[in-house]
Amino acid sequence: MNSIHEITVKDRKGNAVPLNLYANEVVLIVNTAIKSTQTPQYADLQAIYRKYHAQGFEVLDFPSNQPTKSCPGTDEMIHQFCKDTYETEFPRFKKVKVNGDDADPLFKYLTEKQPGEITEDFTKFLVNKIGKVVARYSATTPFAEIETKIAEMLA
Repeated sequence: MNSIHEITVKDRKGNAVPLNLYANEVVLIVNTAIKSTQTPQYADLQAIYRKYHAQGFEVLDFPSNQPTKSCPGTDEMIHQFCKDTYETEFPRFKKVKVNGDDADPLFKYLTEKQPGEITEDFTKFLVNKIGKVVARYSATTPFAEIETKIAEMLA
């Protein structure tokens, strides 16, 4: 596999979404959780999304109960929480596994390109317009650093 554009994921209702829909866009893929110490990052993700979306930037939200078991509930309940609490507007997908043999194919690909098991909620993968993974950020990476790279890639 040469890019994320060759992968199909499922939206929160279970419909297939080919990631080639995001060709020619800069994409930040995030494994999220609604009961994590990192959950307030939804506000930062929404701010970056709002600032750069019109320029060809997407945030793709993949809730996961891995690695910290901090994302209980159904896909719809998670979605409603994010909309009500953080007013998120970016796409949210079906809850996935991010580690192990049964990890979602997207996360297997991401961790192959940026090696290492995902050990925290809100690990972020930055993908360029041709679907190549260019960076991986921990939950503690300052958003200003991520935003600088996004702005460079959109220029």
